[in-house]
Amino acid sequence: MRKFLVMLAVVAVASISGYALSAADAKKVEPVCVVGGGKLENMNNSVAYKGGKVYFCCENCPKEFEKNTAKYAAKANHQLVVTEQAKQTKCPLSGGKLNPDANVEVGGVSVGFCCNNCKGKVAAAKGDEQVNLVFSDDAFGKGFEVSKAK
Repeated sequence: MRKFLVMLAVVAVASISGYALSAADAKKVEPVCVVGGGKLENMNNSVAYKGGKVYFCCENCPKEFEKNTAKYAAKANHQLVVTEQAKQTKCPLSGGKLNPDANVEVGGVSVGFCCNNCKGKVAAAKGDEQVNLVFSDDAFGKGFEVSKAK
């Protein structure tokens, strides 16, 4: 009987661990082209950007990006975070120290804030407005650091 209970406990722990891993894997956000929004089939189409690389779905999109970088900056900054080239270090709105209890998911990325006021402002926004609040050049400069090109 004791052997059975031990075996049952091992199976339960393994099941829970497996579920946690698969849930984390399912949460991973896939980067998309910052110009066309398409899936990145390969990582050959890229340009250097802020010490990292931004990736595109085809060979035409980098040309469009370089013509009008400001138009695509928030999406490019978001992609730097999604591809783990940039890490959050401070609140993107204030530049203040991060509060571990003030987080909002923005574009599939968990973003931290210094306080509930900053968190609330971003949580109240929707879609592209939310992405622009957190990943605009100004906000990105306050809250994120690019490590190096991959």
